[in-house]
Amino acid sequence: MTFSSAIPDLVTEIWQQVKIPVIVPLLRVAVVVGLTMSVMLVIDRLYMSFIIFMVKLFGKKPEKRYNWEPMQQMHEDLEFGGSVFPMVLIQIPMYNEKEVYKLSIGAACGLSWPSDRFIIQVLDDSTDPTIMEMVERECKRWESKGLNVRYETRIERKGYKAGALKAGLKLSYVKQCEFVAIFDADFQPEPDFLLKAIPFLLHNPKIALVQARWTFVNSDECLLTRMQEMSLNYHFDVEQEGGSASSAFFGFNGTAGVWRIAAIDDAGGWKDRTTVEDMDLAVRATLRGWKFLFLSDLKVKSELPSTLKAFRYQQHRWSCGPTNLFRKMVMDIIRNKNVSSLKKFYVIYNFFLVRKIVCHAINFMVYCMILPATTLVPEVEMPKWATVYIPLTVTFLNAIATPRSFYLVIFWVLFENVMSLHRTKALFIGLWETKRANEWVVTEKLGQMLKNTNGSRANRKPSIRITESSSDPFSRTLRFSDHASSSERIKHENFQKEIMLAFSRNYVNFSVGLMMLKYRRSVLKYSRGSKAIKMHGRS
Repeated sequence: MTFSSAIPDLVTEIWQQVKIPVIVPLLRVAVVVGLTMSVMLVIDRLYMSFIIFMVKLFGKKPEKRYNWEPMQQMHEDLEFGGSVFPMVLIQIPMYNEKEVYKLSIGAACGLSWPSDRFIIQVLDDSTDPTIMEMVERECKRWESKGLNVRYETRIERKGYKAGALKAGLKLSYVKQCEFVAIFDADFQPEPDFLLKAIPFLLHNPKIALVQARWTFVNSDECLLTRMQEMSLNYHFDVEQEGGSASSAFFGFNGTAGVWRIAAIDDAGGWKDRTTVEDMDLAVRATLRGWKFLFLSDLKVKSELPSTLKAFRYQQHRWSCGPTNLFRKMVMDIIRNKNVSSLKKFYVIYNFFLVRKIVCHAINFMVYCMILPATTLVPEVEMPKWATVYIPLTVTFLNAIATPRSFYLVIFWVLFENVMSLHRTKALFIGLWETKRANEWVVTEKLGQMLKNTNGSRANRKPSIRITESSSDPFSRTLRFSDHASSSERIKHENFQKEIMLAFSRNYVNFSVGLMMLKYRRSVLKYSRGSKAIKMHGRS
């Protein structure tokens, strides 16, 4: 017998020797941890869904929960020079936003508000001199039309977005402003945005933030954007709405919101210690006793990342930042005396632990590691309720937030599992605060779909979209537009290859799991047969 032929027998012997005393106890502990995480997640999902159900059932709209009166029409207030309208600062942070800078500035300038009662502050941190010149020229163009548009730059670009917003609030002309509305460069507020948001702040002095809902103008561009839409719709329609309706807590989304400037100052201002400066400010303001309001009917158009590279960078920031912030603020939350113990428990357990840690870790640790490992160790089993019922419940509650994409739920599950390793890695990077913990890569914005919705631009079709066949409502196909350029075709072909590679990798994992399951069943069948033979021999 050669050495190479003896290796399989040697590996099998070593496996049998370490399996019972080492592998089985460790795997049982891992199963208990996985079951605990599964129960935590499904209870939180059911709790939030129950709140949304009660809100819909009893019609608990914000207008009924808070003092609210509509703003006077502008033409009724002209004789007073718009004095009834408070001064509002509109901040638009930018970083090399060549494709979308005109859209965001134009939308802000088109807000229905007296021109002498709001200031548009374009905070340009661009590194490209050509783009900076283009943005400054656009600001001057609107300024020549009688609008108060300020173009601001920084010599030292410290603190990324938080640093820009903080520097903008320190300027002397901001002292006359009572509220600040923040829009990222790819966001387009409707003209009545301030008319709907400001009244809640005027008539409720304890409200610090009014957060609007995002809508996605390029959700049909490709399969990647459809997957993002499903996840973000649940975030806004359930997590944000539920946190607002229950007066518990929800985080600021970083854009499409109006802050009371006094609340920002009271909370300590913007801080750049993490990549989630919006969440950082929201937690600190909550600990100071301020309240937040989410308006699901107040919608702002935005653009989803349409390339896998941009999406991965965004998800790294969204997964790493919250855990890093939790690491730095957990003791401050516990020691805080301004809010109730119930709210502190909600922030620590529901918001951070379940939705920012368990939610991301469970897909990879349980369904990609622990569950496949149990197929190799027949002595350890996971109950059916944890492997079937809980995943089905969580998936259904997430997918139902986007009814039009329910038929894509299988793709969504595969996609979430593919991204689980990336998110879990980012999660631990944030907890351990390694080198990439404060990595900030600005999400690439193409601006094509936003331009399609702008009436002043050509009605150009997206280069790739998901469409429904008129003859068969259940058949959905990916089609390229005849108007797409060759470079766009190549880009989307590469994207399709990336997505298919990711899905195929997940399919291979699924196939290997089935093979392991068959192997486990054969081992169980063999072991039971051996026990039966031994019992028969003894008898």
